[in-house]
Amino acid sequence: MQFPNARILIFSRVPRAGQVKTRLIPLLGEAGASDFHAACLQHTLQTTLDSRLAPVELWLDERPGDAFGTLPDAAEHCRLRVQCEGDLGQRMAHAVACGASGEGPALLVGTDTPLLDADYLARALQRLDHGDDVVMGPAEDGGYVLLGLWRDWPSLFRDVPWGGERVAAITRERCRRQGLELYELPTLWDMDRPEDIVRLCRESGSGLEALQALACQHLPRL
Repeated sequence: MQFPNARILIFSRVPRAGQVKTRLIPLLGEAGASDFHAACLQHTLQTTLDSRLAPVELWLDERPGDAFGTLPDAAEHCRLRVQCEGDLGQRMAHAVACGASGEGPALLVGTDTPLLDADYLARALQRLDHGDDVVMGPAEDGGYVLLGLWRDWPSLFRDVPWGGERVAAITRERCRRQGLELYELPTLWDMDRPEDIVRLCRESGSGLEALQALACQHLPRL
C-alpha cells in the first residue's frame, strides 16, 4: 500500500428498502432504490479496495448483525465499524478521531459519487502527505464528496446544515479562520435525484457498467 498509515473511511447506511435513496423511490421503487444504494456501496468499496492506497473502513449506521447479508461482497474485505449517535457531523467527527493518527490522515467519502476513482483518492492522500491540513472534494450541489484531514478538527463538523448548499463554503471559511491549509480537488457530482440517474446513464468511462446497467433499466419511467 502506498499510504499504509492513512485510512479511507466510507460512510454508508445499511441497504434497507424504504430507508435509503428515498428521493429515488418515485423512480426506482423502494426495493429498486435499496438495490441501487447497495450497488453504489459495492462500487465505492471496490474502487477503494482495488486502489490499494490505504486500509479501508466501512462505517455503517447500524451494527451489521442480521443485516450483514444485505451488504455487498466487497464489505468482507474491509474493517466494519459502527457510526456513533448524533447528527452527521458528530458521526463523521467521531470516525475521523478514530481513523486519523499522528502517523497518517483519514479520508471521509460517501457512496453517491460514481466518478470518485483511485486517481482522485490518490491525489487527496498525496496532498495531505505533502503537508496540507485539509483536502476537500467539492460537490456540484454545494456539499463535498471527500474530506481528508490529519486530525479531528471538531469545528469543521459542528453546527453545519448538512444536505444544504453551503456545506463546502462553511468548511472553507472555518479552515481560513483556523489557519488550516486547505486544498480543493476538482468538483464532482453525486447521485441524489432522478435526473442524476439520467446523467449516470449518459456518463462515459470504465468501471461504471454495473451501476449504469442497474440505473438505465428505469429510464423509461422518466
